[in-house]
Amino acid sequence: MEIQFIEDIEFEKKNFSKDKLDKGDYESCTFSNCNFYNSDLSKVRFIECQFINCNLSLVNLYLTEIQDATFKDCKMLGLRFDKCSDFAFSMKVDNCQLNSSSFYKKKLSKTVFSKSKLQEVDFTECNLNSSIFDNCDLLNAVFKNTNLENTDLRNSFNFIIDPEYNKIKGAKFSLESVEGLLTKYHIKIE
Repeated sequence: MEIQFIEDIEFEKKNFSKDKLDKGDYESCTFSNCNFYNSDLSKVRFIECQFINCNLSLVNLYLTEIQDATFKDCKMLGLRFDKCSDFAFSMKVDNCQLNSSSFYKKKLSKTVFSKSKLQEVDFTECNLNSSIFDNCDLLNAVFKNTNLENTDLRNSFNFIIDPEYNKIKGAKFSLESVEGLLTKYHIKIE
């Protein structure tokens, strides 16, 4: 079976929950206002694609390749990015909801998460070295054995990070957010 190669196509207001996205390689494509809810995107390659105002909640990402993809204003609940292919995995997230998603063991160095809800997201054993969390809500996000070296968390909030179980050398925190590093000690900061 020959793999389709789709390049520089704009998909607008498509309902891929009903009409499946064809398997193949998508390069420099834009998906605007599309509904992927509960779709099967397994073994699809997205290279330098943009997803704008899309619903990607509960999508199957088994061996999906995400390379230099941008997600803006998207709803992305319950996604298992840990099931994606590791090959050249890279993404940028802007103003999205990724609640209850998993990046378990993903290499996310230099990833930018901006103005996003990352509540209950699993970052266990991730490499987030030199990443940026700009104005993100990290309520109940899990950081365990996570590499946060040189990561910028100064403008984010609601996170709890245990310095004993995570690498935080060179990470940047604001004075207001330092409480998230000391939670386990049950001390009061005034």
